[in-house]
Amino acid sequence: MTKQEQMDELRERLVAADITPELRKTAIQLVMGDGNLDAEVVFIGEAPGKNEDEQGIPFVGAAGKFLNEMLGVANMERSDVYITNIVKYRPPNNRDPLPDEKKAFWPYLLKQLQIIKPKVVVTLGRHSMEYFLPGMYISKIHGEPKRIKFGDDTIIIVPLYHPAAALYNGSLRETLLDDFGRIPEILKKI
Repeated sequence: MTKQEQMDELRERLVAADITPELRKTAIQLVMGDGNLDAEVVFIGEAPGKNEDEQGIPFVGAAGKFLNEMLGVANMERSDVYITNIVKYRPPNNRDPLPDEKKAFWPYLLKQLQIIKPKVVVTLGRHSMEYFLPGMYISKIHGEPKRIKFGDDTIIIVPLYHPAAALYNGSLRETLLDDFGRIPEILKKI
């Protein structure tokens, strides 16, 4: 099977499993992910927002515009990377995803990564970071690559602040841009 066929099958399995039925009831659609299935870099946010739920594509609202700007700083385009969220349905009123919701979607996110086989996973915000790097604080380790065991492989995790954080806290904007600018050199060192 091609990577696209595997991803389509995973999507069908996720919908059939009917996990988080309360989220599914309030969301318009499942937002699986978007981008290059052969990407060296996968970006993982927390959950779709209003615009993402409407369009079925992650990071298309204000945070997505800033993500696109940051990709430009790293000399990347959306078509070079894969972008997804840990939770695939929009939580009501854009609330934070609950621990049980993240836990329910975790196996599907892992399968996405197994299909894509990226060199680097960039977590955007604490919700996705805490699953890869439990007990860590994003304020202390943002931008620092961390090697972790991922099945039989080792994967590089780069925790970053969520782009929305910079929209609410202007002082984080420069930090995020600087951290993003390091991604190409991290890739070169692998």
